Amino acid sequence: MFIITAPPLLAIYGWGYFINNNGPLVAGPADFLLSWVLPAVAVILFWLYKQATPGKMVVSARVVDARTGKTLTVGQSIGRYLAYFVAILPLFLGIIWVAFDPRKQGWHDKLAGSVAVRPKHRGPEPVRFGG
Repeated sequence: MFIITAPPLLAIYGWGYFINNNGPLVAGPADFLLSWVLPAVAVILFWLYKQATPGKMVVSARVVDARTGKTLTVGQSIGRYLAYFVAILPLFLGIIWVAFDPRKQGWHDKLAGSVAVRPKHRGPEPVRFGG
């Protein structure tokens, strides 16, 4: 998302926005929209229409409803996004949880009723030689 949000933030606030880390959490209305609202909307729309963000698409992973395997609902998508904040606040324990969970669900998945899945067969078809 930084690639998308950085140019408009640079145009509006200048280089000082990226250099001065002692400023407020939100530098103004444009900053709030570009740094908080736009990424949230983009991620939620990716989950709803593609079942994955671009990073998950690269590895052929999808985010689905944990009970049905179908596309997440709007409520689940919003809940999953907000649950990321819950998962990262206690020293990223909610994200680290994925390593120990049998279904590989982080706290954000558990709270939203979602799960990330990958196809069993990954990669190109094996080469077969006639003969």
